[in-house]
Amino acid sequence: MALLPEVKKYYGKQKLLINGEWVESKSTVVNENTNPATGEIISEFPTATLEEARSAVEASAEAFKSWREFPMRDRARLLFDMRAKFEEHFTELCRVLTQDHGRTIEEAEGSVRRVIENIESACSALYGLARQNEHMEQVARGIDQYLTWEPLGPFLIITPGNIPMHAWSSFVPYALAAGCTVVVSPSRQAPVAAEYVSRVAQEAGFPPGVINLVHGGRNINEQILRQPEIKGVGFIGSNKAGHKLFELCGTLGKTSSINGNGKNHVVIMPDADLEQAAQWLLRACFGMTGQRCLGVDNVVIIGDIYEEMKAKFKDAAAAMKLGYGLDEETELGPLTTSAGKEKVMAWIENSLAEGAKMVLDGRTARVESYPNGYFLGPTILEDVNVDMTMAKEEAFGPVAALIRGDSLEQAIEWINTKTNLGHSACIMTSSGKSARQFIREVNVGNVGVNVGVAQPYAFFPLGSRRESFVGTAKSRMASMRLFMDEKTVCMRWV
Repeated sequence: MALLPEVKKYYGKQKLLINGEWVESKSTVVNENTNPATGEIISEFPTATLEEARSAVEASAEAFKSWREFPMRDRARLLFDMRAKFEEHFTELCRVLTQDHGRTIEEAEGSVRRVIENIESACSALYGLARQNEHMEQVARGIDQYLTWEPLGPFLIITPGNIPMHAWSSFVPYALAAGCTVVVSPSRQAPVAAEYVSRVAQEAGFPPGVINLVHGGRNINEQILRQPEIKGVGFIGSNKAGHKLFELCGTLGKTSSINGNGKNHVVIMPDADLEQAAQWLLRACFGMTGQRCLGVDNVVIIGDIYEEMKAKFKDAAAAMKLGYGLDEETELGPLTTSAGKEKVMAWIENSLAEGAKMVLDGRTARVESYPNGYFLGPTILEDVNVDMTMAKEEAFGPVAALIRGDSLEQAIEWINTKTNLGHSACIMTSSGKSARQFIREVNVGNVGVNVGVAQPYAFFPLGSRRESFVGTAKSRMASMRLFMDEKTVCMRWV
């Protein structure tokens, strides 16, 4: 095992992608971006001006006029070429993502693989939607009727800092397959990863203006969405920001896919394989340092297995190696930002103040080689009840809350009523009856059985519910319904 080399130590001042050109921003607002493992500055990026954002919208609108007329097979060819470029740059993309976000190299490889799968899925969706067009003759005397789908136009795509590449691929390839163009506004937390994914996509040869990228922020995003050329938004991020965008879309009459916060559960039944369950929980609670929308905070342990399950989980978590994600032996990387670490630390302190007890304390974790990194070790709390604030609000860090439960029915009721969020829930059991009941009764959009994370593959939508999702269509495969609208034609030639 080795410490893999960084693609670059310093990426310089980042640019904007407008109308096929990487251009220097004229903005006087320049932000610093750090490597989460080292705390060192690895890039500077501008907050685009309103004029630059407007230029990106205009480029996207102009490109849409011709892009929507591209034959389906030509759009598919470019998407396949883009897939090939991501394969070609796979290693580079993974290392950039690790350096910019903080995840382990293994997690980065999984994320970039999801990007490639989404591109493949977009190609499949393109041809699949074509087959869904319906044509019926003689619906009335001399009258034929058919249904077709048409692209809506330019879209704003807002990606988060925790999955900057994966979120990009949850919308952008599908928009391009549908015949739409995009203006991408990435999170400030991982701007280098956002730039690299756009650079690789551009290598496939898309016409100028089809893909644009501006580093903005909330005000810029709202201004872009207010532009009449923009037909809607694809968003992954916080509920607070997302629901505000959803309200704005309602006011403006625009379509949206808004994916927000989660508060996810794993239920461990007495008949589960506890050794295996402990390993699944490591990924569920601590994968990507807990910074994932399908990650787990609440671990509900049913019956008299509580102490045994707690001990196995604690031992497995305590053995995890912290470090720089480019070290192939690292199992847990840093939080993406210093502010993110402080927020999780405060969440832990508040939980202890509510009455939770510490099982494994990761707050004092240190990595000697990287003293300035934003590291927080695996943390496990117990004596948690479902009415505590900590059991309802997302930690978004490497934290697990152990909750004692009496029955599966009780656990399902808690999941359905004690939080208004509905990303995912998992059950670990050897009983088909228990699994089937859980699947049918739990009110979340993504359900897992004997897995730690209920992660849908690209060709399935991210089926979140309740306040975790609002909008017109879910992301990934289902986003084709976001980017296109139906047209029914009624004609007589007789």
